[in-house]
Amino acid sequence: MTQPTQTNGALLQDIGAPLAPGERAAFWWMGQHTFIVKIGTATIFIDPFLADWTSRQTPPLLTMNETSGFTWALVSHGHGDHLCPETLKSIAVHSPNCRFVCPQTETHRLENESGISPARIMPLNADDTVTLHGTTITAVKSKHEFFDEHPELGFPYLGYVIEHDGVTIYHSGDTIPYEGLITSLQKWSHFDCMFLPINGRDAERFTANCQGNLTFQEAVEIAGELQPGLVVPSHYDMFIGNQEDPSKFTQYLECKFPRLKYWVGAPGTRVTIS
Repeated sequence: MTQPTQTNGALLQDIGAPLAPGERAAFWWMGQHTFIVKIGTATIFIDPFLADWTSRQTPPLLTMNETSGFTWALVSHGHGDHLCPETLKSIAVHSPNCRFVCPQTETHRLENESGISPARIMPLNADDTVTLHGTTITAVKSKHEFFDEHPELGFPYLGYVIEHDGVTIYHSGDTIPYEGLITSLQKWSHFDCMFLPINGRDAERFTANCQGNLTFQEAVEIAGELQPGLVVPSHYDMFIGNQEDPSKFTQYLECKFPRLKYWVGAPGTRVTIS
């Protein structure tokens, strides 16, 4: 297993501390496609997944009781390593002011499986936007092998653009490239940071009901098109048979777009956007 760089107590203290002067935002990669982002007074848990599955190769960095202080929890889609009912329930209990954003297709699961009050859930479809306490979150449709659009509830796979205090961050959710993705994202003049999956896809995994994502080459191309201040590959570490070597991403990025900055590191590391 990959070992976290901070103990639970140190990580909690780090996340809870105010941003330092000169820090516009900070984030912690928690393994898989899970991130904690701190912007201004907002602390955002993206695809929170703390369940201690035996198949995990990156252990949970927080326990279920260590989920206080979050203002937002964003769920990109319904797969168990992205929508984890027990983790969402713990956040709802320990962060009573937290609001939960999810695709409209998953609202019933947050209510019924995690016991979250409908008043705290903000379901979105592609292109929908919600703003609360200075944070604006816009949903961007994702294509997780397919769009699988529901005729009434909309797209079940979403990415999110997060804006707060002049910082803009994109978390793609699980996706493959599709016509219109770059155009949709070009509505924003600049991204300070982008989180992109790189585990790829193939027939063997698809046959085993493991839906795929961007290859490392495709993630590099998206970053090259959009030129974010920082690009972070993810979703490459967690499950045997669905992994990728992030050095392939970094080597290709360095060759093709040498001016682009990236971060690859251990889970639980504080990364500053300044």
